[in-house]
Amino acid sequence: MEQPAKSILLSFFKAAQLQSEQQAYFLNLWKEYTFKQNELITEAGRIEKHFYVVLEGVQAIYLLNQKGDKVVLGFSYMGSPSGIFDSFLHQKPADTFLEALKPSRLLGISRSDYLSLFEAHPDFHKWGHLFFQDILFGRLFREVELLTLSAEERYTAFMQRCPEALKVIPQKYLASYLNMKPETFSRLRRMMN
Repeated sequence: MEQPAKSILLSFFKAAQLQSEQQAYFLNLWKEYTFKQNELITEAGRIEKHFYVVLEGVQAIYLLNQKGDKVVLGFSYMGSPSGIFDSFLHQKPADTFLEALKPSRLLGISRSDYLSLFEAHPDFHKWGHLFFQDILFGRLFREVELLTLSAEERYTAFMQRCPEALKVIPQKYLASYLNMKPETFSRLRRMMN
């Protein structure tokens, strides 16, 4: 594994406090995967096989509404986790899709190897607690924003906190994520820039 990939991975898992002798074992559990733009990484109805950490690219997690339109639930990008976590952990078919919006390089770990980390290194329980706490609070914060902020306020808040990688993905995905029509998103983008 190249040094930049090692750095991203170790930085993401810094709360696990791996000692240098544990790092080699840890790093050997990960495999690199590449996906083309618009390629499905995980399809609804399938079981998620990996927990990913993103090296390059942007991915969207979404479901399809009754009309067949994509409803974007979130994004992943360099240095962040990716995958369909509930399907991965419970080994049940996913309700959502994971798609590479840009060409993507991901490091993935299998479920059995992921679980072995918690058995071999007690500090992974601390990491897991913090990770899922962040996921939960992030979801709650997003729900509050969707329910209490106007379209303009949601747009402004998102653009202030989102990384550059997300600002270049297709408008329809950002509009869906912000729960607005693409025309509204486009109008707000013109007004604010």
